[in-house]
Amino acid sequence: MSAKLDQVRDVDIESGGRFKYILVKLKDGNNEKYIVRGYRRAAYHADIYDEILPELKRLSLHSECVGGGRIEHSSESEKLFVYGYSMGFGQADHSITTGILKKFFPSYKSITFSNEGY
Repeated sequence: MSAKLDQVRDVDIESGGRFKYILVKLKDGNNEKYIVRGYRRAAYHADIYDEILPELKRLSLHSECVGGGRIEHSSESEKLFVYGYSMGFGQADHSITTGILKKFFPSYKSITFSNEGY
């Protein structure tokens, strides 16, 4: 991994509720990684990408939003459900997203996805 990529958290999402999320692919030379970002305050998926771009540019990382969807997060019951798509970016590969979330929340009882729904 690269030092620049290591400076970017893998996951930054709301602690609870239902919200839009995006999956972003970062590149630094031959090194790459995916990150998940999701916020209730975002009216559109593009708003999330616009919010994180300054940090990525500051680190001189190439980024591409590879899709989006929605997340239902219940920290009390330790459950995450990923589904849906972004009108602007298309549907994220929810299997990549849930893999990242499983590493970030190893104690959670349920982290699942569906390719159905909006």
